[in-house]
Amino acid sequence: MMEPYTVLVVDDVITNLMIIGQSLKGLYQVREASSGAQCLKLARSEPQPDLILLDVVMPDLDGYEVCKALKSDPATAEIPIIFVTGKDSDEDEQHGLELGAVDYITKPIRPAIVRARVYAHIQLKQQRDRLQSMAMHDQLTGLYNRHFLIECASQRLARVVRHRNPMTLVLLDIDHFKRVNDNYGHLMGDKVLIEVARLLSTNTRREDVVARLGGEEFVILMDCNLDTAAAKVEHLRGMLEALLPEGIRVTGSFGLVEASPYNADFSHLLVLADDGVYRAKTQGRNCVVCYRAEASALRGKMQMD
Repeated sequence: MMEPYTVLVVDDVITNLMIIGQSLKGLYQVREASSGAQCLKLARSEPQPDLILLDVVMPDLDGYEVCKALKSDPATAEIPIIFVTGKDSDEDEQHGLELGAVDYITKPIRPAIVRARVYAHIQLKQQRDRLQSMAMHDQLTGLYNRHFLIECASQRLARVVRHRNPMTLVLLDIDHFKRVNDNYGHLMGDKVLIEVARLLSTNTRREDVVARLGGEEFVILMDCNLDTAAAKVEHLRGMLEALLPEGIRVTGSFGLVEASPYNADFSHLLVLADDGVYRAKTQGRNCVVCYRAEASALRGKMQMD
């Protein structure tokens, strides 16, 4: 069952919090804040609100200042804000909308109006979230798509440069996938891709990014060094070999490369990982090859180049 949307109600008058809370009771998960500072704290904590009803006149930070702070923070900038206030001039409403609010409700509070406005903007947010999800995800497998992967890799590589955060790029190419399509048909090939995607997404950490690069190629961004990633990927290789999606034996060739401040370019890393995949295939497929500046070897299935 889908979790109800969360609405954060911000007002320094307890009576107003109670009236709005009762208006939305049973329809949304309602959280309350009695100050601008508390609003900022709750907006940045989980679960993040899907919409904020924000009073304008408050003693510490007024609603306009809170709105500016929320819109200037990438973590909260996309949360829709509806001002709820006794200020009812055209200039006040214009000012609030110019700051980034999506709507403006004047006091005294009318529960039916509050419900109608909140419902309308929650529906808009739902549609926007759906479109955003479609733009970020591969429609067949549900994994992140190439477009999102490039954006995410750029952000993570910036952290590699600035903070020396470890990151390893993993490229997987399913072995002999053309044979699957030729022998069993493209519909069965799609089912195999879906099963492989499910294996990758359910056996990696939440902080790892798993994406379908295209065709039978997948990429994983792991926040760890090359040796740690290699051990994890060797485990994934074995799980893939044992998967037998739709009763079909499937294996994969893996290429790994660790990012550093000196090679923090996604396209370059992808070329190095792709070379690892090529070497894995020349070594008999169904193995893991890691790019290193100095060549060395690991025992068993894992080969280090």
